Amino acid sequence: MRALTWHGKRDVRVDTVPDPHITEPTDIIVRVTSSGICGSDLHLYEVLGPYLEPGDILGHEPMGIVEEVGSEVTAVAPGDRVVIPFNVSCGTCWMCGQGLHSQCETTQVRERGMGASLFGYTKLYGQVPGGQAELLRVPFGNTLPVKVPHGPPDDRFVYLSDVLPTAWQAVAYAGIPPGGSVTVLGLGPIGDMAARVALHRGASQVIGVDLVPERLARARARGVHTLDLNAYGKDLGDEVRRLTDGRGTDAVIDAVGMEAHGAAPIKAAQQLVGKLPSKIGQRVMGRAGMDSMAAFNLAVDVVRRGGTISLSGVYGGAMDPVPMMTLFDKQIQLRMGQANVRRWVPDILPLLDETDVLGVDDFATHRLPLEQAPDAYRTFQAKEDGMIKTLLTI
Repeated sequence: MRALTWHGKRDVRVDTVPDPHITEPTDIIVRVTSSGICGSDLHLYEVLGPYLEPGDILGHEPMGIVEEVGSEVTAVAPGDRVVIPFNVSCGTCWMCGQGLHSQCETTQVRERGMGASLFGYTKLYGQVPGGQAELLRVPFGNTLPVKVPHGPPDDRFVYLSDVLPTAWQAVAYAGIPPGGSVTVLGLGPIGDMAARVALHRGASQVIGVDLVPERLARARARGVHTLDLNAYGKDLGDEVRRLTDGRGTDAVIDAVGMEAHGAAPIKAAQQLVGKLPSKIGQRVMGRAGMDSMAAFNLAVDVVRRGGTISLSGVYGGAMDPVPMMTLFDKQIQLRMGQANVRRWVPDILPLLDETDVLGVDDFATHRLPLEQAPDAYRTFQAKEDGMIKTLLTI
């Protein structure tokens, strides 16, 4: 089959690789029809090279048609249409029973002290082959796939794999009071969708912050009050407070994470670590790795006293300088973590009808064949061509 594989920093290629096969009686094989490129994939493209090996198959936002099922699979059958959550979660352990599918006890990567395995996302998360490929082996065929109806285009459902539940959890964790306010930092796919979800769930004021004109315009068209970081710079916090009676917003969603703009020395260090031999790079990142904290520090600044910060952007540093005194003094609540995809699917799926209240049908800015994936990664990383969300058609 053809699949997108990692070969080094900013070097991804579409290669011919062996087809996956059923190895457990609860496995299924899915013929992928669409697979998204996620902002988290850019962390693999740029920073997390020490945890990858040449030939690793990327991608964690797939959907497709069930082609083959193991002998114990009864929940789906060949020909069914399914979305695959990015968490590899069993659905039956204690953690999954608590709705914490990202902490699944069956697939935790215990040798690295990490939570549940993820499709297509490094040795830290199990080195499971990903879904930017023609075929995908999916374990837990009775509990993991999300069965969806035939008929509507893939765009209607594919975001159940990651974007929708990640944005939904970000808003749920933000704890926005009825009629309250929230600032969303970063208007890429997750931030954009989080802003839409916040408005849908009753926030009266959603402020979106970014520095890419296309992202700002897109959010503004959906009713978000947008602020251009280029224009406000260090005064952005003052502007948010001006818009909120001098207090700041009730909540802040940080949808940026480890590679935020505004910390050139940290970015240079991240790039240097990415060039080290994998074993050395892993030791450095695991013991002394640091993220750009620009977005997090901005979140601390603009949230009101007694408010909540919800982190959906990925952080990976072991030595990040956290402003504990300010967090304590402002009595800030902090929630974070990988989305528990299966936890939120029942809440989201009813919204994916013909009314399309969240605007999923035209959420993708680009639809490209798998063979053009390397060019898509380059364009997405450079924030060019108005690229905000790309679906690979397979």
